[in-house]
Amino acid sequence: MNMKTLWEMTMKYNFARICVVVIAAVALQARAAEGTEMKTLVEGNTAFALQLYGKLRSTEGNLALSPYSISSALAMTCAGARGETARQMEQTLHFEQSQTDLHALFGRLDTALKAAQGSNELNIANSLWPQEKYPFRAEFLSLLKKDYGATVTPLNYKREAEQARVTINQWVDDKTRHKITEIIGPGVLDESTRMVLVNAIYFKGTWTTPFPEFATQPDKFYTKPDTSVTVPFMHKRGQFGYGENDQLQLIALPYVGRQLEMLVLLPRSRDGIGQLEDSLTPASLSVWTSGMRNQQVNVTLPKFKMSSGFSLEKTLPALGMKDAFDPERADFSGMDGHSHWLYIGAVLHKAYIDVNEKGTEAATATAVVTTLGAARHTVEPPREFRADHPFLFLIRDSTTGSILFMGRVSHPGND
Repeated sequence: MNMKTLWEMTMKYNFARICVVVIAAVALQARAAEGTEMKTLVEGNTAFALQLYGKLRSTEGNLALSPYSISSALAMTCAGARGETARQMEQTLHFEQSQTDLHALFGRLDTALKAAQGSNELNIANSLWPQEKYPFRAEFLSLLKKDYGATVTPLNYKREAEQARVTINQWVDDKTRHKITEIIGPGVLDESTRMVLVNAIYFKGTWTTPFPEFATQPDKFYTKPDTSVTVPFMHKRGQFGYGENDQLQLIALPYVGRQLEMLVLLPRSRDGIGQLEDSLTPASLSVWTSGMRNQQVNVTLPKFKMSSGFSLEKTLPALGMKDAFDPERADFSGMDGHSHWLYIGAVLHKAYIDVNEKGTEAATATAVVTTLGAARHTVEPPREFRADHPFLFLIRDSTTGSILFMGRVSHPGND
């Protein structure tokens, strides 16, 4: 072998190595960019979740909702919005204008959340129910199928609105394991309905360490500083993510696999829930959770079961999404090619949650109706975490930070 041949072979080998390095670097760069975009999407979803909660918190008593379900349903609707309608929806939902791949990102986030369930059960389902033979754009329908995994089932609202309502409710009932039996009430759908978009989430999580049932005992829960009711309290001791300051205590109770968890935010004072809600922002939540450390904690938590239902036709415009609900100004031409034919007639949401010794069962559904005319260990003594007065809870994916469910427990028991 002469020197020329050896040099040529060496250069080919080096070129191949360089190609591999460059390709690997490009792949790493792409993954980093995707991670940044995903982080931005989750941060936007969190900002919307806490702003929406801020509008709904005036409701008396217990409150439960799924911010992720609402964001998903409205994101599907936003895919068909154009012009000022789209701008208002993106601003309200905290979608970045630069996120041209927004809907594909939602699809990847759905996949990541489902992968986080481990041996728990987390089902996220989307569906689209258009008017039979209505000329929705093929690109719009294709996007919802591809990025959101939405099933598309045409219905006849013009002649069989009540039967359409029953059909959609049956789908939700099935997807939520019979916890949300009726998302759409009588009279919501009529001959002018052109489409219903639905997101349904069902979660059944098992605590990493269950609360022993023999330890559950009745005790006082203070609904007000001087008013109490007797309810069953669960007890357990173990290593948990824990944080505290002058205003609150917070604890992370993990489900099997430890990626999904329930955060419980407990104000220090019995009448401190309002002040805690006032201070709940993406920034404060980030500060509180970043200060949590693995510690030995004695946990006392009431069993609770609740359901909530509400419509958002007034709440969402108050957050800035005005044109979407205005028949004269709404532009959903991305759905059917016509600028001012379709508008949002209703946004309906229901949530259910049951927390007990074994874990948590939660379900939610959101329907958007468009109408013609979506660690370290310490040697310190165990901390005491006793949730015997109103508190907040968040069920989230600890890796992405996505909030699946959240709410307020003012009175444990059946709501």
